[in-house]
Amino acid sequence: MTQSNKITNYEDVIDSRDVIERIDYLQTFEESELDESENEELKNLLSLQEEAEGYSEDWKYGSTLIRDSYFVEYAEELVRDIGDLPQDLPSYIENNIDWEGVADAIKEDYTNVDFDGVEYWIR
Repeated sequence: MTQSNKITNYEDVIDSRDVIERIDYLQTFEESELDESENEELKNLLSLQEEAEGYSEDWKYGSTLIRDSYFVEYAEELVRDIGDLPQDLPSYIENNIDWEGVADAIKEDYTNVDFDGVEYWIR
């Protein structure tokens, strides 16, 4: 089995499949074979998975977790990517969009989960 990348709560966006892969990797070892930080990481990832998979039916297939401090930027990217913002919108309008308000409206479709003391949003 190849080593997977460590997952921390410093990341803006986390894919649930990466969490699953990292848990699987860490669980291939006996607890005594992991160092203290790996044991702590495994504990935190298992806790995140237990909470988040209850809110996302796509957990096994790929759900996105968005860090709360990044959600406004995520909302802007999402609105642009799905085409809800016309490409030819004049800059005097585009530059005055209340992205925090847009993010708050989008959050209504998400649930917040805790990842080792940091709030993430999942759908």
